[in-house]
Amino acid sequence: MGKPKVVLGVSGGIAAYKACELLRRFTESGHDVRVVPTASALHFVGAATWSALSGNPVSTEVWDGVEEVPHVRIGQHADLVVVAPATADMLAKAAHGLADDLLTNTLLTARCPVVFAPAMHTEMWEHPATQENVATLRRRGAVVVEPAVGRLTGVDTGKGRLPDPAEIFEVCRRVLARGVAEPDLRGRHVVVSAGGTREPLDPVRFLGNRSSGKQGYALARTAAARGARVTLVAANTTGLPDPAGVDVVPVGTAVQLREAVLKAAADADAVVMAAAVADFRPAVYAAGKIKKKDGQEPEPIVLVRNPDILAEISADRARPGQVIVGFAAETDDVLANGRTKLARKGCDLLVVNEVGERKTFGSEENEAVVLGADGSETPVPHGPKEALADTVWDLVAARLG
Repeated sequence: MGKPKVVLGVSGGIAAYKACELLRRFTESGHDVRVVPTASALHFVGAATWSALSGNPVSTEVWDGVEEVPHVRIGQHADLVVVAPATADMLAKAAHGLADDLLTNTLLTARCPVVFAPAMHTEMWEHPATQENVATLRRRGAVVVEPAVGRLTGVDTGKGRLPDPAEIFEVCRRVLARGVAEPDLRGRHVVVSAGGTREPLDPVRFLGNRSSGKQGYALARTAAARGARVTLVAANTTGLPDPAGVDVVPVGTAVQLREAVLKAAADADAVVMAAAVADFRPAVYAAGKIKKKDGQEPEPIVLVRNPDILAEISADRARPGQVIVGFAAETDDVLANGRTKLARKGCDLLVVNEVGERKTFGSEENEAVVLGADGSETPVPHGPKEALADTVWDLVAARLG
């Protein structure tokens, strides 16, 4: 089997230079990449650069190499087409089926998965015309990742920044791995919680846990690659890059996480509670650092219960048919405790895994059993956290119909 064939379309925005990094990631991971820039893109990065980095010829015109019928063949032979950056103009052309250059012709002839990574000023992204074009492309099965929030050209800041090329590559890698032209979560809004809450004792200390947030981030990435609009409620996940195409809501405590999840879940089709939420918090917060006093034992720390977010959203679903998924980290009697928790929480699925100091937390891999309220058990063998994430979304998609 030959190398996967990727077409990297580059349209004319200042973020075109970032596509060089995306191209490097594709070529270094064994993909055969054909870069198809627009004429405007060549004002930012020249054809010689694209050709040297890809090892393939570069053209913007349908009239170059006519004997090979490039406007048809490039799209027909591709395993994936990704456009990064995708300008507002490119999204409009793709949505309306215009074909005035080699890239737009390629998009019309491609029968493989297509990913768009938009980049533009905030006002252009938020314009109703752009939003309608994005909705049209998603309805047809394209994956359009949400742009990032950050510094744009000049002094402007807002939503419209091209996501990090490494994160765009992760979306593309997941899309290629599935090999499905029709994303099964397109048109769906999903909410994922990740990380571990921290309950402050005083200005310098807190009660916390070992959760890294990596499983939640894997769930967010795979959902985005499957076409979903994703809201990621992230508790203390400093150091993890924002997944491409995902709206990230940072929180700290269990109370803050509850507020963010309830808000995001109001119009969500599915909620996956992968975060490790503290069961208790200190009853009293010390305004100053708690001092050690010679000859005296410390005052006992009185704890109070935190809200049970999973049970709450399971019992009072924001919309009919909403699928709720919980996670259970157990140290013994894993399946028995998992079944008990599933019944108590009232969710549709519960991902149960054994944890410990050197198990699961902080690791790149996981092993679990997904228990269903219908009595089903789906074992997921030891492997990358993405594999568990895909299994969870398979089960969620089946329940969404």
